[in-house]
Amino acid sequence: MKFIVLTLFPEMFAPVRESILKRGQNSGAIDINLVNFRDYALSKHKNVDDIPYGGGVGMVLKPEPIFTALRDLPPTEGNRKIILLSPQGRVFNQQIAVDYSCVDELTLICGHYEGFDERIRNLADDEISIGDYVLTGGELAAMVVIDAVARHVPGVLGRDSSADDDSHSQGLLEYPQYTRPYEFEGMRVPEVLISGHHLKIDMWRRKEAIKKTFLRRPDLFSVLEFTSADYILLEELAIDYPEINKFRVKWEHLKPLQKRRKNNKSSNKASDV
Repeated sequence: MKFIVLTLFPEMFAPVRESILKRGQNSGAIDINLVNFRDYALSKHKNVDDIPYGGGVGMVLKPEPIFTALRDLPPTEGNRKIILLSPQGRVFNQQIAVDYSCVDELTLICGHYEGFDERIRNLADDEISIGDYVLTGGELAAMVVIDAVARHVPGVLGRDSSADDDSHSQGLLEYPQYTRPYEFEGMRVPEVLISGHHLKIDMWRRKEAIKKTFLRRPDLFSVLEFTSADYILLEELAIDYPEINKFRVKWEHLKPLQKRRKNNKSSNKASDV
């Protein structure tokens, strides 16, 4: 997968050359290209911004450099999606990251100053914000998007299923993780994790993930869909956290049916004959 970033500050992207992203690039799973759209400015002094029509505070990015930079990109053999990074965009989340990972080429346009000339928005297939706050520019947001998307590209992580257990991947926050030493400053690893009983471990992790999501992100918990295997875990949680019962309608229908006792009266009569 290829990432192309249109930015005025390519030197800010040193972090994408490190860690997992570096490994992904070295393996050829992803390719990250930085394009300084100041190089496409038409004026003598390479101005990429100007005062807004109608007045106002600050400067606005001009359309010509960005339009020209995009048109100068080499043609792609697959599908290309152009993303505008802006506080006015829809809020980025895990599902969007998964969707973007299916694209052959993702082009990210980093804003700066007081915003974009509105005509630049005509170039974008999507507009993304990484949260309800304002950054100095789109570079940090672009790195967040690249990192989140790249994790879902085959070959980037050491194990392709690693991202499946991440927080938000299944709508749940991730369960607690432990490593050696077994005991540290009086705090011990839960016994179930060293039991070797994989089914019990899976159930413990699922229960802990559900609990953490309920306690920390009730907004996520309220839209979760549970399975029949979750029923007993939720009933156990309801004992320790009675307030979870306000969501009982979400799992009550999963209650296992009681087995009917076999009626042996007819068979007994037959044997008496």
